[in-house]
Amino acid sequence: MRGRLVPPAVPLYRTRSQQFDDMVLDAVARLESRWEAELAGVEFAVQEVPEAEELVDDSGPLPLARTVPGTPDSGDPGRPATPARIVVYRRPLMARSDSDGELSDLVFDVVVEEFASFLGLDPETVDPGYRGGLD
Repeated sequence: MRGRLVPPAVPLYRTRSQQFDDMVLDAVARLESRWEAELAGVEFAVQEVPEAEELVDDSGPLPLARTVPGTPDSGDPGRPATPARIVVYRRPLMARSDSDGELSDLVFDVVVEEFASFLGLDPETVDPGYRGGLD
């Protein structure tokens, strides 16, 4: 039997995708108390898998997330400013974890790493609880 034994109409019912989205939101919420101003300029998104162009170089590991830099306001209404975006890949992260607790920890570490990279800081500076070691 697969899935939950809770009917879809009950608020407790959440798909795996929705649960993963919640894990990303929880990871961001953990950083908010320290980095509220910096997080205001960043959007977070979840994507199933990396784009095909990210997979051209197969010599490295499968990416778990990526940061898309924002664009400044050009003054042209046809090209508005866009915020930076951190995209977290759901399937590669789920494949690397054996339980929901492990997945939640991995999601947090990936969010911290990408946000730290965006700020140009070490992950330990962004969050002292960062575990590292995603190898």
